[in-house]
Amino acid sequence: MAGRGTPATALLDRHRIEHRVHAYEHDPRAESFGAEAADALGRPPEQVFKTLVAEVDGALAVGVVPVTGQLDLKALAAARGGKKAKLADMAAAERATGYVAGGISPLGQKKRLPVVVDSSAEAFDTIFCSAGRRGLEIELAAADLVRLLGAQVADIAG
Repeated sequence: MAGRGTPATALLDRHRIEHRVHAYEHDPRAESFGAEAADALGRPPEQVFKTLVAEVDGALAVGVVPVTGQLDLKALAAARGGKKAKLADMAAAERATGYVAGGISPLGQKKRLPVVVDSSAEAFDTIFCSAGRRGLEIELAAADLVRLLGAQVADIAG
């Protein structure tokens, strides 16, 4: 795994959480990072999750949803006990997480943000999410992701 380490993989290693890292050749012309990952890994897109940073009543939070769907901002706000949510500015998301857009992982973020994982993740033995770099995905049990992050599970995909 030389050259593949990221804060996300380091966090999983440190906590001895079983996971696999999958690399693929990222195409900078890809229109959807998540769809590209699902296709490159030969996985159903419902099993590959994207990490989106949003502002809920002015505070940053993370939504983890399947690449096939959108983040339901109202549902995210409700899950966080807030009234209003909007997607965070890309620069703010990158600054808070320490990752670049298209490679934001819910794991190993610079500033630990509250995380809500879409309930559809529970349908799979393992799910895929960004390892913190474009072209690098982590496969792990959704329950391990939720437990490690202290995440909420809610219906947040639209």
